[in-house]
Amino acid sequence: MWFRQDLRLSDNPALIAAATDHDVLPVYILDDDNAQAWAMGGASRCWLHESLSSLNASLNNQLLVLKGDAAQLIPQLAKRYKAKEISWNRCYEPWRISRDTSIKADLSAAGVNVQTFNGSLLWEPWTVTKADKSPYQVFTPYYRRGCLNAADPRQPLPVPDTLSLWSPDTNLAQTDLACIGTTGIDSLTLLPEIDWHEEIQATWKVGERAAQQRLADFLDAGLVDYREGRNFPMKANVSRLSPHLHFGEISPNQAWHQAKIAGAHLQAEDDLDCFLSEIGWREFSYYLLYH
Repeated sequence: MWFRQDLRLSDNPALIAAATDHDVLPVYILDDDNAQAWAMGGASRCWLHESLSSLNASLNNQLLVLKGDAAQLIPQLAKRYKAKEISWNRCYEPWRISRDTSIKADLSAAGVNVQTFNGSLLWEPWTVTKADKSPYQVFTPYYRRGCLNAADPRQPLPVPDTLSLWSPDTNLAQTDLACIGTTGIDSLTLLPEIDWHEEIQATWKVGERAAQQRLADFLDAGLVDYREGRNFPMKANVSRLSPHLHFGEISPNQAWHQAKIAGAHLQAEDDLDCFLSEIGWREFSYYLLYH
């Protein structure tokens, strides 16, 4: 299971597929080689360090963390550990699409079954189009006419009932270590040498559990009066879900459906509609990027 921008166990379609009748080797790769100009900045790397640490803890410290060219590392791992199948959730940035297409072709040629899933969007970009099949270019018709008339976002998925984790032998020969590259979260050197990141760490709680709590707190204290209150950063009406969604510590499906339940309970239909449309803006940005 190749983790990317889906650093969570719940509502993770690729993880559920991997865990079904399989032992799972969970992998994360920091791929600055292919990202190049789109590599993460310093604040994102600080967040990633904490998020990977949280995910690793939830996986009983069995997350294999690597740094390097994923187009080389993923096929090497599949060959080294005789993987029969690999799963991941799709990404939509052009450089990732190009890299992933190449990886999938190489794995398929080697006889490895590749499964990919939607774990990051409510509506994938090719599923919402105008009547003439061309993409929308303006948000309101995209969201109101396209998305809201498309299939409803799927219900969130639970954490796999059984998750049998498999980890490589810790006594790998040096040749194997050289093959798969630098390992371990600390070896990624995501944190800066100068401690400017400490305020971020003190201000934000990071990881899947923190993301779920942030959503619950927002729906409880911030959904009512959201339409107006969201314009004032000091207020509880600002959801503060953006980084959690970006790193996939929580899915838009979870936010969407939990918000609808809360909105109905609180009788806050107008505020709910506004919040859901903000999730729609996130969808639209990926939609434009893809098209």
